[in-house]
Amino acid sequence: MTARPRFAAEASRYAVTLAHDDALVEEAQRLRHRVFAREFGARVGGLHDGRDEDRFDAWCDHLIVREVLTGNAVGTYRVLSPEAAARAGGYYSETEFDFTRLQSLRPRMAEVGRTCVEPAHRSGVVMLLLWSALARHALDRGFEYLVGSASIGLGQGGRSAAAVYRRIALDSLAPEDLRVVPRNPLPLDRLEPEGAAPVPPLLRSYLGLGAWVCGEPAWDPAFGCADVPVLLAMDRLDARFARHVLGRAA
Repeated sequence: MTARPRFAAEASRYAVTLAHDDALVEEAQRLRHRVFAREFGARVGGLHDGRDEDRFDAWCDHLIVREVLTGNAVGTYRVLSPEAAARAGGYYSETEFDFTRLQSLRPRMAEVGRTCVEPAHRSGVVMLLLWSALARHALDRGFEYLVGSASIGLGQGGRSAAAVYRRIALDSLAPEDLRVVPRNPLPLDRLEPEGAAPVPPLLRSYLGLGAWVCGEPAWDPAFGCADVPVLLAMDRLDARFARHVLGRAA
């Protein structure tokens, strides 16, 4: 019973906002560059000025968590609405996966991605604040599905990613008619797992919230990882999350 007050005190260090101008979007892009390029060595796009930028950014809503004391951006998420995806020519995830079987969901399906948190702020509070803001944004906008991907490192030559996928596929695979196909598949048939591999935190969070895994992982050479496609139906949202964070019954 003492965990929630401690969480509330920690959460008060931060404020969540929806970017309303180009300057805030640029803050999110610089945060993404620090995490993706500098920390993890990803070959991200952009203008080579310390920003991670791609053609989808202009169409997305950008959620940002700031540290109140410093004003610094310490966490971010971007959301591509169904209407914006249509204008942008599709979802970012479609560069990695064939979404043919999700065609009927498009009018009600938003995409989430480019999630990152500064290393010094990874206690879990910032991520939960982002999830809360994302869920409220989705409900306010009437999104019924959230689609995206979660990355798995390619340790042991990719065998750890194969082991993680085989583990989560046992319980979390989407119905057959909601599965997607990777355009550049991770060669699972050539990657025999060696021992257990931990499920990465973001992927574990998606599954804990009720998301499905929508098929086999794609290999992402730019980010040097395997990406697992995930789909969350809002009516499957974890009841405890909905009750404690959104303040409603699931």
